[in-house]
Amino acid sequence: MGNLVIDINKLEMAASKLRAIAHPMRIAIIDLLNDSPKLSVTEIYEKLKIEQASASHHLNILKNKGVLISKREGKKIFYSLKNISLTEIIECINRCNED
Repeated sequence: MGNLVIDINKLEMAASKLRAIAHPMRIAIIDLLNDSPKLSVTEIYEKLKIEQASASHHLNILKNKGVLISKREGKKIFYSLKNISLTEIIECINRCNED
């Protein structure tokens, strides 16, 4: 092994992001954004059939942990995935759940 250096800060950041997405509704949001690269808050809560306040809560957690980015266009805020590698995690989860 010799030169293997473990960056504790990077591990903490990764663990923090994984904790942020480790919730069924947040996984559903990421899955939605994987299929549609940009969605408004309204589109997200309507597609998931949840309350607007609940959607905003989960979106804020994902945004604060650097999982999502948001962009205001007029009166609407649109969300999208910050990093494509998250979609790979979701695909892996989906494969793990296949019978």
